[in-house]
Amino acid sequence: MPPESATTLVGKRVKRSEDPRLLTGRGCYVDDKQVVGLLHIAFRRSDQSHARIVGIDVSGALEIPGVIAVFTADDLEGEVKPIFAISKMPNYHPTAIYPLARGKVRFVGEPVVAVVAESRYIAEDALESILIDYDPLPNVIDPEQAALPGAPLLHEEAGTNVLVEREFRRGDIDAVMDEAPVKVGGRFRFHRKTPLAIENRTYLAEYDQGKRSLTLHSSTGSPGIVRDALVDILGIPGNRLRVVAPDVGGSFGGKGSLYPEEILVCALARKMGKPVKWTSDRLEDLATTSQAFDELVDAELALDEQGRFLGLRAHVVGNVGAYSIYPWTAGLEPVQVISFMPGPYRIPVYHGHVRGVATSKSPTGPYRGVGRPTSTYVMERLVDMAARKIGLDPKEIRLRNLIRAEEFPYKTAPGIVWDRSGFIECLEEGSKALDYDGLRRKQAEARAAGRWVGIGISSYAELSGIGSRISASPGMPINTGTEIATIKIDPSGSITGFFGIASHGQGLETTLAQVISDELGARFDDITIVHGDTSVVSHSTGTYASRSAVLAGGAAMLAARAMKEKLARIASHMLDSDPSHIDIRDGIFTARDSGKSVTIADIADVVYSQMGRLPKEAIEVLEETRSYDPVWGTTSAATHFALVEIDPETYTVHVRDYLVAEDCGRIINPLIVDGQVHGAVAQGIGAALFEEVVYDERGQLLTASLVDYVAPAAPEVPAMQIVHVESALPATLGGFRGMGEGGTIGAPAAIANAVSDALAPLGIEIVELPVTPGRLFRLIQEQHSKR
Repeated sequence: MPPESATTLVGKRVKRSEDPRLLTGRGCYVDDKQVVGLLHIAFRRSDQSHARIVGIDVSGALEIPGVIAVFTADDLEGEVKPIFAISKMPNYHPTAIYPLARGKVRFVGEPVVAVVAESRYIAEDALESILIDYDPLPNVIDPEQAALPGAPLLHEEAGTNVLVEREFRRGDIDAVMDEAPVKVGGRFRFHRKTPLAIENRTYLAEYDQGKRSLTLHSSTGSPGIVRDALVDILGIPGNRLRVVAPDVGGSFGGKGSLYPEEILVCALARKMGKPVKWTSDRLEDLATTSQAFDELVDAELALDEQGRFLGLRAHVVGNVGAYSIYPWTAGLEPVQVISFMPGPYRIPVYHGHVRGVATSKSPTGPYRGVGRPTSTYVMERLVDMAARKIGLDPKEIRLRNLIRAEEFPYKTAPGIVWDRSGFIECLEEGSKALDYDGLRRKQAEARAAGRWVGIGISSYAELSGIGSRISASPGMPINTGTEIATIKIDPSGSITGFFGIASHGQGLETTLAQVISDELGARFDDITIVHGDTSVVSHSTGTYASRSAVLAGGAAMLAARAMKEKLARIASHMLDSDPSHIDIRDGIFTARDSGKSVTIADIADVVYSQMGRLPKEAIEVLEETRSYDPVWGTTSAATHFALVEIDPETYTVHVRDYLVAEDCGRIINPLIVDGQVHGAVAQGIGAALFEEVVYDERGQLLTASLVDYVAPAAPEVPAMQIVHVESALPATLGGFRGMGEGGTIGAPAAIANAVSDALAPLGIEIVELPVTPGRLFRLIQEQHSKR
């Protein structure tokens, strides 16, 4: 839809304004930046999963022409301070983060030595000349073994490998389980995966010795968090440290944390007085970018004979890897698993217990959906298992237990409050659009013909657009609940919106311009969005947790409203009218009483260039800054439906059809929302069927390339239908909810349920993801051997 033809753009399918540059190869990423005198870093990384560093000999590397310097942790003493991901959570142990390993290594891939050279090629060659003497320590790979008393410790100062432990209780779960007429349960496993962004992590730091200022260009989604951390680590005033996130080729959570390499390029740029860059290769990305999931969950659901839930018990062991990642902590993923386990259901009695255990693997961190893919997978599997045991249809058992409209706001046992959202509406509208009953009849026909066809449903709820009262990670001393927007109009009448959030694929340049256009009454094409730069706003933490449309959109609305009032006041002087008689449309202010009009460009010209045209009291600077805090945030909800068929010869699972019915409140741009859903479901399919990071018993990474790490390609992702449900607008400004993570939350559970449904005649339940052909083959063979 051409933007200039619309009077209201929010809700319209406006084409993404960033796409012309991105689709024609004119995007600008960190690795594209050319700087005179640029030096390059390559890392000698640990090939041991747990070992003491006895000695390092770098003399051979220093003799290679083109090598400028070689650094170990000892060379950085006094240059950087360690940083800790602190939290007020009880039973939490932070771990020190340094740019290079100190004293010992804790996972394969940890950076130990940095070579700085005139080119990346020279630096890579020099790595082979570095000699590191290790004293191997006991392997710490299995989280259940690592949690036992007396287990070898990764962090001796913590005194335990259990970096975080939490518990939630409501009611007497033991009594409920003893008395319940129906119980289902199991041990569920969700294996580790990687974000696999198309662009690997890349950092370039420049130090201006004259101004004593540092600029970091980073492929990050959280430039504000990185800036604030580096201020503390390097001891640089915040007004002399700028972090810029240019075009970013995907993040999915993996680029939302602070990394050792990020610290190092900054420290070395300052130390050497030269620009320094590091670009990750795919092996480094697979080995060192924070990973996702890796949970073992023992869960049990109690019901009555009518299928109504009585109580839920869950014990989670999360394998959090070698370090507590900054700033999100080791508790981010596993604690959210146990916090969101009850999902969108009435669970009157609950006991949830979680331990986040350190092991010699790459640290886990934020990944699209954070904790909820696992909690939804476990809960939705229990719901389907209960339906099968009682003899209810999976849709019916959900309808009996989903939180109903009159029960909102609903507080779950872990303390999460759901505001009004379309829990039941998504299930019902999705069923109608899919012709669920007709699909069940077709499934019966396929089964009669001997085909393994299954239908899976998953319903879930998520917090989105979280405000200041709900930290993104419990007890973390970082305000993730506010955003700032500044709107400026220059002498030509062009409008620029400045934001601290950083887009890495979400289309925020388009959606935020739509919001400003509507609120200000300006033309879409006159608006430019500047984002991902810590110098343009005083504070921002970045883009994560489905927050940018809600928080940055809210701040944009407030700033645009204030600017509109200011422009109307000035226009009233120019048109000899009263501000209450002034209307604006498509950038033109019109006085209703006289019919005279002026444009925004006319107003800007008078304000900036025509002295004397306005009385002194009417002269105003055409800039407005506002912040927005939704306080509690809001609730997004969806139901996913998957139709799968299993090939009985290859045991390959084919996703034949897929539907998502979601409630993300008032939709800013349906085109972008649909794209987000499609992409997230594709990642969810990967988590359910293909993607798995595999380590051996010594902590060696076995999936270190895209030959071994399998991701879905286009043929594996079906065409999908999306149903938008607007059950009720939340209290957020604009009525927006977040929606960027839903596909990864709902898809693994829906597909696991569909595969289990396909194999129901064989009595097989899926309790492990991804459900690869090899795992399916073993499950089916085991079942045959029992018969």
